[in-house]
Amino acid sequence: MNDAREPTSPAAEEYLKRRNTRSQAAERWRSLDTRLSNTRLAVFVLGLLQAFLTFGTRDLTGIWLVPTILIFVVLMISHDRVIRTRLRSERSLEFYEHGLARLEDRWAGTGNQGRPDDTAAHPFSEDLNLFGEGSLFELLCTARTPAGEEKLASWLLEPARDRSVTAAEVRARQVAVGHLRERLDLREDLCLLGDDLRSQLDPAALIRWGSAAGPPISTLPRAAAIGATGLSLSAVLAAVFTEAGLIPLLFSLLPQTGVGLLLRPRVRLGIGSAAGATRDLALLSGLFARLELEPTSSPRLLHLQEALQSEGLPPSKRIAQLQRLVDQLEARQNQFFAPIGALLMWGTHFGLAVEHWRAQHGPALERWVDAAAEYEALCALAAYAYEHPEDSFPEIVETESVFEAEELGHPLLPTARCVRNSVHLSGDRQAYMVSGSNMSGKSTLLRSVGVAAVMALAGAPVRARSLRISPLAIGASMHVVDSLQEGTSHFYAEIKRIRLVMSLAEDGKDVLFLLDEVLHGTNSHDRRIGAEAVLRSLLRFGALGLVTTHDLALAEVADELTPAIENVHFQDQLDDGQMRFDYRLWPGVVSRSNALELMRAVGLEV
Repeated sequence: MNDAREPTSPAAEEYLKRRNTRSQAAERWRSLDTRLSNTRLAVFVLGLLQAFLTFGTRDLTGIWLVPTILIFVVLMISHDRVIRTRLRSERSLEFYEHGLARLEDRWAGTGNQGRPDDTAAHPFSEDLNLFGEGSLFELLCTARTPAGEEKLASWLLEPARDRSVTAAEVRARQVAVGHLRERLDLREDLCLLGDDLRSQLDPAALIRWGSAAGPPISTLPRAAAIGATGLSLSAVLAAVFTEAGLIPLLFSLLPQTGVGLLLRPRVRLGIGSAAGATRDLALLSGLFARLELEPTSSPRLLHLQEALQSEGLPPSKRIAQLQRLVDQLEARQNQFFAPIGALLMWGTHFGLAVEHWRAQHGPALERWVDAAAEYEALCALAAYAYEHPEDSFPEIVETESVFEAEELGHPLLPTARCVRNSVHLSGDRQAYMVSGSNMSGKSTLLRSVGVAAVMALAGAPVRARSLRISPLAIGASMHVVDSLQEGTSHFYAEIKRIRLVMSLAEDGKDVLFLLDEVLHGTNSHDRRIGAEAVLRSLLRFGALGLVTTHDLALAEVADELTPAIENVHFQDQLDDGQMRFDYRLWPGVVSRSNALELMRAVGLEV
């Protein structure tokens, strides 16, 4: 199947080629699926006709049904395999369609938007549009397991924490992302597993189940259960093949009942907690098996593969063992097998086996799941790096507090509309006072700086020709709203957020502050005094940042604090009643405002 779209990058060219191949394969499997479905229906109708002629009119003998039944069984097995292959081909096709959508800026609203519960109180999450429709997380996240999504989200939120990310950790992630950048087959394979994992697997429940493991079960209870079952089976055989009758069987049930009651608390505890926690273990086993086979030379990825090791067998085999035990355990719920299972103490034996597995390997589940989650998060960043080869990996600096970006842009903007600017904050220059008219690009600049810092400290490449950055705690006051329920005004909400930013600096962190229209909820006199006090405090603590304003009186504050703060601005022009913006950052203070022109442009008489 050909596509009229012209590839604009190596990634787009590869995605188009694979998308067309997967589309053709999916179409072939859909056609075969339809033919097999029709054939099954025809054979089924033939079987009904033969059954009528055999049992109704007696015109045929029963031997005629045998080949028809065999053919139908073979068709069922073959059709099931074809359906699974068709679904896999369709998921693979969808994987490349999503990739093309990202490359063509059609991705907003189509991916995983994420939304951690605590973002409202987070120092920058909502300000930088990290989650939600059209967010950074939706652009980046190709993880399919909840654990992988949570790991990626935690990395994006990390700059708010107490220096939890170090320069060495970021560099290790960068090397791993660079190593995984070209591993397109790996990302496709994880996606094909992940579609099922995302909707069904609950890794948190599995980890809780494994962490609650009790002491290993001794051989004595297991031997007692085996002995009681053996006694009952012997009584059954004696009743069937000798003249002993049912009396020995009834007596054999007494020790079986006693052993069952004795072991019941431990068995019920294991069975009850395993029911929901161990769901879909086969899929998790497949995920581990794929990661275990991936060759690597990256120290970080080698460390993750070491975390996926266990004594004797790899986690994929261990999880497969648990899957088999759980499947056998659940067989006792079959109404036809239940009487036999009760006689064989089926639940007791396999309940003890599951508990024995949990005692041996349960505590390692958290390590295994966390390693796989980090692998997924790194693959998500690697997918972004593969799709944006023009983006650069930043240089991580430890010796000083620095943010120096050349030709910085915002990754959520289409490339054709992304205007880039350079920002240099280090040494004596700690902040920019950004003035400019409405819609000129001030807020976008702040978000570009903040998102670049988030991506850099997560280990991803950034939308810039180059970036030097030190591990920074980000604090922003951009997306501030009042609250009717809490009785909070806009101004009060803003100063609470500024207080949060200030506390990051007071706690000794190297802070990157982003203050949009600082203190615009109060009068000009109080704003100037308050803004100057806030800026002096932040600068005293060594923080770096940007402040935007419409109030040109605040530009005088920057002049008084030179060289720590530099005045920069965005310009605009009015051409034939239309506002024109170049979105370029210029030195100095803006010399004009467009508020009145905008009011006249919409028909207001001013």
